[in-house]
Amino acid sequence: MANQPLCFILMPFGKKPDATGRIVDFDAVYRELIVPAVTEAGLDVLRADAEMTGGIIHKPMFERLVLCEYAVADLTTANANVFYELGVRHAARPWSTVLLFAEGGRLPFDVAPLRAIPYRLSAEGKVEADDLPTARAALVDRLAAARRAAADVPLKDSPLYELLDDYPGLAHTKTDVFREQVRSSEERKAGIAAARGQGLDALRSVEASLGPLADTGSAVVIDLFLSYRAVSAWQPMVDLAGRMPRPLAETVMVQEQLGLALNRLGRGAEAEVVLKNLIEKRGPSSETYGILGRVYKDRWKAAVESGNRIKAVGLLNQAVETYLQGFEADWRDAYPGINAVTLMELKEPPDPRRQKLVPIVVYAVERRIAVGKPDYWDYATLLELAVLAKDQTAAEEAASNALARMRELWEGETTAGNLRLIRKTREKRGESLEWAVPLEQALDLAADVT
Repeated sequence: MANQPLCFILMPFGKKPDATGRIVDFDAVYRELIVPAVTEAGLDVLRADAEMTGGIIHKPMFERLVLCEYAVADLTTANANVFYELGVRHAARPWSTVLLFAEGGRLPFDVAPLRAIPYRLSAEGKVEADDLPTARAALVDRLAAARRAAADVPLKDSPLYELLDDYPGLAHTKTDVFREQVRSSEERKAGIAAARGQGLDALRSVEASLGPLADTGSAVVIDLFLSYRAVSAWQPMVDLAGRMPRPLAETVMVQEQLGLALNRLGRGAEAEVVLKNLIEKRGPSSETYGILGRVYKDRWKAAVESGNRIKAVGLLNQAVETYLQGFEADWRDAYPGINAVTLMELKEPPDPRRQKLVPIVVYAVERRIAVGKPDYWDYATLLELAVLAKDQTAAEEAASNALARMRELWEGETTAGNLRLIRKTREKRGESLEWAVPLEQALDLAADVT
């Protein structure tokens, strides 16, 4: 019997925690998902020895990365060794490397545009039993497609070979062009920063000067995209996303912000589709669920304003549960947590679950402030928590810190709206929060809301 093509497996060994604290049993993932799928695809499985992963990369590892016809890389936990090996593989082979990741985490920006097969984890850190057949079938199909393409035109899944003409034989003239592009990119980013302070018309002028976006550095395009967000220019954001090169437009960050912009334009149904598709493709994340929660929250507010009480109750529940899913995806991100708590307070009667959730949200935001560089949303979260706790002194201090760090107009507008909702709900219950009115007004003024 002829030897079958080799498929090298790039992944951690044993049990490792991911960014959310979940323990992933990589040996079980290898045994239950990867080996059966690779075998069914007609390939021989080859995995690095455990002792090869502990220090300086060994010659056999390089040989396997370069010479194996196929490879499967599990990117869960963003393991440094796996990413180094993936880089070597992408530099050496234009094809055919298949990527996997466990849902619930987020792929780093540099690999987010690449096609990766998601799988769900059980509480034991293994592939969820219900998801195992689907994940296996997806991996078999991807490897089988790569084998079919090998007989014709190999699939280029290495971004180096796909995006760089003539790689690896780049001419010296191209390095000169690259130097010029780097210098031009820095100048353009400086121009965008200056235009952002001048407003929408200045940003439009900068965009008109860029030329084809396919020939513009990704960092410049993203800088412009987020600058439109900073001045609440939602339609230009949507328009720019539609003109971006597809790999950039399909990144998680761009799709999330596209959903945010669509919702701000009153196109909540389109935003919902974008965000749900993103969760299906990339797995749950606190940011994606946080923006989706805002979609449902805005629908709830519209139902309240139209007097549709029954519909409003259902939409409020939907918003709460969506924010909860975001907080459960990453408890370090207090944004979906505080939104869930605030909306729980607005229910009639208030949702009792908020009493257990509040201390967790407090801890999450306090740790962010203690170990990092706190931003506007950290102090805005403390502000909402203080208002919910009827702590005027803490609320005023948090408001001062938030205002000092406000970067974009819509940030203050959002927080002022939340405080107003809390105050009006409390007033209906016969409670007074008049001391919170000046805080709302200060945020409105900073956001230029008239």
